[in-house]
Amino acid sequence: MFFRKRKQDHDFEKLLSFLESLPAIDLPAGRKSIGCGVTDYGNWWVKFSLDTNHDLCWRHVQELGFVLNYLSLEEPLPTIFKPVSPPPYMNGGVEFLSWVIESTSPEFSPDYCAEWLEGRLPSPVMDSKEWDINYDDEGES
Repeated sequence: MFFRKRKQDHDFEKLLSFLESLPAIDLPAGRKSIGCGVTDYGNWWVKFSLDTNHDLCWRHVQELGFVLNYLSLEEPLPTIFKPVSPPPYMNGGVEFLSWVIESTSPEFSPDYCAEWLEGRLPSPVMDSKEWDINYDDEGES
């Protein structure tokens, strides 16, 4: 499938802001570190990196994978969350691993995706302690 950047077809602001708030997001160039675009069929995609050395990296992967790929077996979201990588023999190492959220329906907007994530991931998303499944309401682990 051919990917062409046409950001004007979808508003990515809400989803990009949400992703920027993830504690383990890797943003060496700020927001420019997150790629996004639209396919010829109107489906959109967002590509980003996570800091694999961050304590919450794999928790983010698990949460995003659950919501975007597996939230409902009967009525799954029209999204795919997956890893992408250049050939490992060329670059080697997890520092070149990226993650992609792809829509499978042009009607499912990036804004709507952000709303689904905001409603199901820890809140506030940028608060690392909210991601700790052993953290209770009294602030004790």
